[in-house]
Amino acid sequence: MYEEDDTTSSLSRNSQILSAKSVDVADCDEAKAPKLCGYLNKLVGKGPLKGFKTRWFVYDPRKCYLYYFKTPQDALPLGYIEVADACFTYDVEGEEGQFEIRTTGKEFLLKAPNRQVMQYWLQQLQQKRWEFSNTRGGGNRDGWSSPIPQYPHTGLVAKDTDALIPEQPNESMERVRSDFAVEADANGLVGVQSARNPTAHNFFLKQWGTELRNSMSHLRPGRGGENRRSVFYTASNEEWEMVDHPMKDTAEVKPPAESQRRESPSNFHRHSIGSAFTFDFRSTSRVKRRSSRSAEPSPVEAADLQLRLQSQQEELSRMQEERAHLQEELTSQKELVRLLQQTLRSLHCERRLAADPGGMEAAAALVERDTQIRQLCGHMERLALEKESLRLELRSLKVKVGDINDQLGMLMETIQAKDEVIMKLSQQGQDGSAEAADCSSPTAREQQELHKLKDSLQGYKSQNNFLNKEILELTVLRRNSENREKALEAKYIALEAKMCQVESKYLILLQEVKTPLCSMSDQDPARELISRLLEDALQVESGDHQEHAVLKPHPVSEYDIYGFKTVPEEEDEEEKLVAKVRALELRSLSLTDQEVSVGVKWENYLAGTMNREMVRSPELKVLIRSGVPHPHRSKIWSWCVNLHVKKIRECQPADYYENLLCMAREKPNPASKQIELDLLRTLPNNKHYASPSADGIQKLRNVLLAFSWRNPDIGYCQGLNRLAAIALLYLEQEEAFWCLITIVEVFMPRDYYTKTLLGSQVDQRVFKDLMNEKLPRLHAHFEQYKVDFSLITFNWFLVVFVDSVVSDILFKIWDAFLYEGPKIIFRFALALFKCKEEEFLKLQDAMGIFKYLRYFTRTILDARKLMNMAFVDMNPFPLRQIQNRRTFHLEKVRLELTELEAIRQTFLRERETSQDGRAVISDDDEDN
Repeated sequence: MYEEDDTTSSLSRNSQILSAKSVDVADCDEAKAPKLCGYLNKLVGKGPLKGFKTRWFVYDPRKCYLYYFKTPQDALPLGYIEVADACFTYDVEGEEGQFEIRTTGKEFLLKAPNRQVMQYWLQQLQQKRWEFSNTRGGGNRDGWSSPIPQYPHTGLVAKDTDALIPEQPNESMERVRSDFAVEADANGLVGVQSARNPTAHNFFLKQWGTELRNSMSHLRPGRGGENRRSVFYTASNEEWEMVDHPMKDTAEVKPPAESQRRESPSNFHRHSIGSAFTFDFRSTSRVKRRSSRSAEPSPVEAADLQLRLQSQQEELSRMQEERAHLQEELTSQKELVRLLQQTLRSLHCERRLAADPGGMEAAAALVERDTQIRQLCGHMERLALEKESLRLELRSLKVKVGDINDQLGMLMETIQAKDEVIMKLSQQGQDGSAEAADCSSPTAREQQELHKLKDSLQGYKSQNNFLNKEILELTVLRRNSENREKALEAKYIALEAKMCQVESKYLILLQEVKTPLCSMSDQDPARELISRLLEDALQVESGDHQEHAVLKPHPVSEYDIYGFKTVPEEEDEEEKLVAKVRALELRSLSLTDQEVSVGVKWENYLAGTMNREMVRSPELKVLIRSGVPHPHRSKIWSWCVNLHVKKIRECQPADYYENLLCMAREKPNPASKQIELDLLRTLPNNKHYASPSADGIQKLRNVLLAFSWRNPDIGYCQGLNRLAAIALLYLEQEEAFWCLITIVEVFMPRDYYTKTLLGSQVDQRVFKDLMNEKLPRLHAHFEQYKVDFSLITFNWFLVVFVDSVVSDILFKIWDAFLYEGPKIIFRFALALFKCKEEEFLKLQDAMGIFKYLRYFTRTILDARKLMNMAFVDMNPFPLRQIQNRRTFHLEKVRLELTELEAIRQTFLRERETSQDGRAVISDDDEDN
């Protein structure tokens, strides 16, 4: 059995979920598809502590996991069930709603509120398992043994048909599955609404209370009055049972030690119980309702019982009042005795001070006071006797109350015995009437048994259909697993054969290259071998040669997962070979243990957000800086964009983007002509923008036109098309539109994309300052050879490194950029230079340095090393410092632009003046 404590500790070690904004049920995936979630009882614990506990279950379609939480608001799941390889079963004769899920080495016993909800859960889990098995088994992939590939849900890369081709379901199989399906309704107990409906917990709370009483009944000590129960019947045929009142200690004055020793402990305990038990059935007694019965008590007996109980209650109340009065009188007498004692002590003191042996008056006064003292002593003795009598009377009252309690218990037992006699007589009467009815209609009992048999038959039919469907699906899953195993074996053999061929060819090549290439002739076998090896190495996996993808796998596809071409066709053979080597190295880097570890951390984090929406946190910042995995990038980018433009979007109508598109279709825009010219020049090496019919061209046109109407001050600037194109790879049109607004209007300073590009020029000067501060040797090297690196870096800042770095690094930069803002551009620009600092310092001429500047970023392939330089080696990197330097350089650039504008205006005036003074001579005048 899967233990929740072990799962919680393991998940906590992998990912510590910080406190986040609590919601009822967060939307973890698309809101279009209904979410499979709800409450179920799960058997947890070991040994005598084993029992059912209510858990909130949520299905995750990404991994085909069924997570369970303590409440819908929890962030960290208690555990999960692997539905993909699980089987389901239930017992018709077992408890209602109870079913079992069995996975590899684990068994989970769950319980639904009723049979309908149980069947609904089983049908849904079967369907989810079936859909997941059909998607993970299909598609043309490079390796069957690699982890199951996942793809984003939105954007152009999600619609990449080369990425994953799901298997088409067999029509006959689907027809058989539908025949075996059993109709089931959740009755509102499954889904998001069940978390917001408090009535959904009633079943589980009632069941929990019953199980708690059953499990704890053997642990309670026996009590003398435990079996004393009185059953009362009402006119509505309902039976009520009065349970003994809980024992309480009476707040009273403790008796002296002698009397306490004289009394037995049992009597004292009985008295204290009796004094607290008031038999007020409306306020102090606990009454619980039981199932209705057909027998009714006699009205005379019920009235007699009520009067008897009322009289006993009145007598007990009178005794308690008398007892309270005696206690008050005893307290007053004690106070009087205390005052007399104080008076006596004061008289003795006065007597000693005023003693005069020779005075007669003093002697008379002493005699009189002695008389008073004797009187007071007598009064004290009388009070002591009265106190003792009151104490004895109080004890007798306690004994009397105890006797009354015993009498009341005997009366209640008598009443219970009478009730049992009445019940037996009524049962006999019912049996007699039933026998009479059987004699009159002998088929009634048979009809009842027939109904029971029909219900059992229907239950077994439903179970039979379910088990047949389960066997059918498990058979198909087993067959698919066997096919995958055979394909893996065939691929292993093909890879082994190919490896042997490659090793033999390269051994021959190593032997032949001992001869200098310059001495080889055109017909030399070594030259032919080298040419053949180069041709084999330059082959890529294209769409026309995929029929034997399993037996002849190619490690490099024609396009990468982002749609960029891996080996350009227009390049020469040497450039193609370099591109192929670069693609192979990128692929090897993507399969490292560190990349796998980052993916696991993201899976753990997203599992913790199943019931919560993401918020800014240090943990999320570290994860995003490590790069967002390809399957989750759409979700993270969309969340980042909404985080930055939330206030702007709230001020606009819901159809704001559609209204802008309608405006663009109805009215001509000055920027539309330039937009059309730049569409095909945006990302020509990406298949989503390579031709006018590509699926990304129209979306890119819509986003740019909508933005030109949104921001007429900018309209359109070259560079915006590349920003929008990158966003469209992972986001839908409207989200990409808001992503463009995030970059232009939220992240970048004003006038960054205007005609003057004022903000871009300022950032180049800020970057030069940072280069001088962070990389002083390289900056001095550039200054020495008069190399203006801003000619290259200007485009980095304008389009956020698009077409400047390899695609894997580009999208990791965009991950951090969309979360943290423009500071990321400075970090990675410095990191790129630091990564190749030693290579730059080796170059000793301006032309070589500038030539290397143009392509050195394409030689950087290790994203982990680059990100470590950007986020560790560049620290500290405060944003305030960048803002202060921007403000400083902004004033300088504005002054320079003002001076240039003045020079331009002066030049225009002088040119107009010179043109007015010159006379234009025609050809005829010149001939004359």
